[in-house]
Amino acid sequence: MSTTLRPELRAKVDGMLDALIERFYQEVPYAKHQLAEGKLDLDYYKRHNIETVLRIRLKRIVDAYAIRYFTKHDPVQAKAWAHYTDDEMLHDAMFVRDLEAVGVSKPAIYATEPLLATKLLMGYLLYGIEYEETPLAHIASVYFVEYTTTKTQPRWLDHLETILGKEKIKGARAHVGTDLEGEHADFVWEVLMSLVKTPAEEARVIDHIRNVARLYVAYFTEIYEQVVAQKTGQAPELRVALTV
Repeated sequence: MSTTLRPELRAKVDGMLDALIERFYQEVPYAKHQLAEGKLDLDYYKRHNIETVLRIRLKRIVDAYAIRYFTKHDPVQAKAWAHYTDDEMLHDAMFVRDLEAVGVSKPAIYATEPLLATKLLMGYLLYGIEYEETPLAHIASVYFVEYTTTKTQPRWLDHLETILGKEKIKGARAHVGTDLEGEHADFVWEVLMSLVKTPAEEARVIDHIRNVARLYVAYFTEIYEQVVAQKTGQAPELRVALTV
């Protein structure tokens, strides 16, 4: 698969994401938790995976809107994005499996209300499609997730495996394996670049990546507040909105 579409822009975006990952570990409360050798707050782990399931379910709706847009404006990309979403559509079941392995039932998962940060993220993506009339924000957010997942999750899962065992993280392993084997980041970049025609749209890609990063920082901070801070009675270590 070609990765040469607007290589200078991609290098800039990837460099920004690498910097964000480093700042995430340094500045966001509890960010290094799933890398801390021999340690795991099981409540935090469960709530994080529950939110992953809920976010995937909500993202299906946004993907449908993106396919509708492409169907009207670019049928080739409509077919490509439909194929990608077909591959990703039921990945929530992978995380459900892992949650069931640590004692969280399906009814408990689906009875959980999504966090405010998740609702804001979905609203931001739908705003782009409905009011800006482009899925640029959504596809940029998918690139953000694909890139950062492959950069962070293998290390997280290596650590989690030492505590939970291989069987209890099979779903998450399968999810990351699909992303890596399918070269999803390269594919999503090509779709993203199909929406970029002008320098102003290049700048919007950067803006969207930054905004999505802020919303994920808000998400991890919210989990920390809801799970860790409430248990310990401590205030959050830091409230941040990362920018680069």
